[in-house]
Amino acid sequence: MTLLRTKKFARLSFLAASCALMAPGGPALAQDAAADTGSPAPAVPYVANVAAKEMVGTFGGERVAYTATVKENVLKGEDGTPEAAIVTTSYVANPRDASRPVTFLFNGGPGSGSVWLQMGAFGPKRVDIPGDATDDGAPPYPILDNPDSLLDVTDLVFIDPVGTGFSHTIGDTTGEEYWGITKDAQSVAEVIRMWISENGRWNSPKFLGGESYGTTRSAAVASELEGGYNDVALNGIILISTVLDYAAGADREGNELSYVTNLPTMAATALYHGKAQGASVESFVAEAREFALGPYASFLLKGQAATPAEHAAIRRQLARFTGLSETYLDSANLRVWPGRFYKELLRDRGLTIGRLDSRYTGQDYDNAGEGPDNDPSFYGIDAGYAAAINQFLREDVGYDTDRTYVTIGNVGPWEWEIAGGRDVNAYLNVAPYIGRAMRENSDLRVLAAQGWYDFATPFFAAEYALSRPGFPQDRIEWQYYDSGHMMYIREEDRAKLSDDIRRFIRAR
Repeated sequence: MTLLRTKKFARLSFLAASCALMAPGGPALAQDAAADTGSPAPAVPYVANVAAKEMVGTFGGERVAYTATVKENVLKGEDGTPEAAIVTTSYVANPRDASRPVTFLFNGGPGSGSVWLQMGAFGPKRVDIPGDATDDGAPPYPILDNPDSLLDVTDLVFIDPVGTGFSHTIGDTTGEEYWGITKDAQSVAEVIRMWISENGRWNSPKFLGGESYGTTRSAAVASELEGGYNDVALNGIILISTVLDYAAGADREGNELSYVTNLPTMAATALYHGKAQGASVESFVAEAREFALGPYASFLLKGQAATPAEHAAIRRQLARFTGLSETYLDSANLRVWPGRFYKELLRDRGLTIGRLDSRYTGQDYDNAGEGPDNDPSFYGIDAGYAAAINQFLREDVGYDTDRTYVTIGNVGPWEWEIAGGRDVNAYLNVAPYIGRAMRENSDLRVLAAQGWYDFATPFFAAEYALSRPGFPQDRIEWQYYDSGHMMYIREEDRAKLSDDIRRFIRAR
């Protein structure tokens, strides 16, 4: 409960007590009347917490006056009972324009708040942490004006699903009622409908943007918005560090596809750390793609039927692309899981590499073992973001709450089954949601933004998912960045990502 709501409830209680004392017979008669009817005392209505502030900034070279609003959007059951409060942080340009684009943004996890995209990439303020793959250290962390915010071309609405950010369930409702691919998408789609209704934006151009699992959410939310007769048509979907087909990147024994889709990221990483030789990351990755789709995929599919000569030829090429020794590759059956790669690539230097961004390096307790102790590309950034979102929303915008902002929380157990699936044991793939939306909406376009050094959502797995039949390829745009999962950490890539999306929105 927020301090604001506590004060309001106190005032309501005082007024109720005053009225009872002034009534004939006083409180005793009022209690007798309640006892006679047998009716329970009416529940105190839930009061949504909200804060707003007028601000001004320069974005994309344009001076923009805007209103920042942090608000609980209350979801209710069929009987009108409040069940959950999903908090949105909106930045809307003044004067308000119903024909102006609006972009709805969320992160992934699935337990992640929108802090990363908001304070790292597109919000009017950003936290300043090192962009050269070094640790963010301890506070204070500078919170700067963000000229790369998209407010010059679109209003922005950042959404924190239940269990993330300041969002929460109400009363007897449990988080499990919202934790699942379809349930989560339905709640986010409901909030989007509420927002455009309350703000008069039904006829505005609309974009969805998600990062990581947020791209999975984007596909599912697009299906919820466009899949019925009372649909909300979208102009564009922005996929940042894409994961749609989970089989393509699943590191499981027997899943040969993941070795194919991870290889180009291994090649880019080996080149970055000086373990491989190539003219450029683009050209070296192109070679790795060709090898992965051709000789390597053929070898993997043959299994133990592959000849010794084929084994030797694949081993030599794998060593060239991965920077790993042929001896180590032989020990791994020419199949290297990313977790092993993080530990092995720089073992001779006593270093591990990052999962979210393999440019980062870390030091483990010892140099033995087959996997790293932790991900240096995450613990190198998390403290700065947590400090920045709390400082900005609480102090600058004035959102008064005693709740903790959940940057990444435990939203489990998560229901991974897709509603309406033919086989509950089938692998998870939400990419067809996007394909269908594009086929049924001739103006819907997709922008996919991928970092070369991202093992969490490898770029080749994203390319695979969106190149299947049913996707209009002429409406899918690809952009690549010289960083990892959160490419906006690197200053040059933040500017490029902003320009790429700005151009994408203007091209509607």
